[in-house]
Amino acid sequence: MPQHDRPASRSERPHTPDEPAVRVLLVDDDPLVCQGLELMLSSAPDLQVVAAVADGDEVVGAVHAHRPDVVLMDVRMQRMDGLSATRAVTAESRAPRVLVLTTFGDEDEALRAVMAGAAGFLLKTASPAEIIDGVRSVAAGEGAVSGRAAGQIFAHLAGDAATRARAEAAELCARLTDREREVAALVARGSANSQVATRLHVSPSTVKAHLASIQDKLGCTGRVEIAVLAERAGLTRR
Repeated sequence: MPQHDRPASRSERPHTPDEPAVRVLLVDDDPLVCQGLELMLSSAPDLQVVAAVADGDEVVGAVHAHRPDVVLMDVRMQRMDGLSATRAVTAESRAPRVLVLTTFGDEDEALRAVMAGAAGFLLKTASPAEIIDGVRSVAAGEGAVSGRAAGQIFAHLAGDAATRARAEAAELCARLTDREREVAALVARGSANSQVATRLHVSPSTVKAHLASIQDKLGCTGRVEIAVLAERAGLTRR
């Protein structure tokens, strides 16, 4: 019998005029950064910036007022940082998904934000295409770890302070099959589901099934945590 793959996710198919745009809330204490992000995201027909706030303590109120699908979150702000704001937002019912934007040097905060519930992270130096694709992927439920961001952020996991974390990650990843380790490694390198499927010559639905199994075995809540553990375990260096 022929196999039927799942329908393409929102991040994998073109936007249609009758499809609602992804609603985005910007959180950054630099008004120039907010203006630049709004201009960038507004260039995509499937994205709509619904509001911008300047500090983490304004995020929950803005979420209630504007009902965004994605919150594009800065890390360091004066009154409430992005980590605390991410935790507050993701504790809400019908919470939007959070994509953290960080500058080089904020890697520890970004990773903790992911563990607090963020769906992904990108560097502020990411290209417009990376940020737009990241928002789309997060809105589609796939998470976002750009290869450029991952390469710089995960490099910090190689220090002495990460020795125990690497050992624990290796022990967890030993539970995976060879194919699951391949999938986890590709995710850690920033590959989307469709790219993993092409690389491994399988269907996107098969990739999705592997990811579900990986999450269960590793105790992860999403692809970003899978990426962190895969990098810590050294899967991307094989």
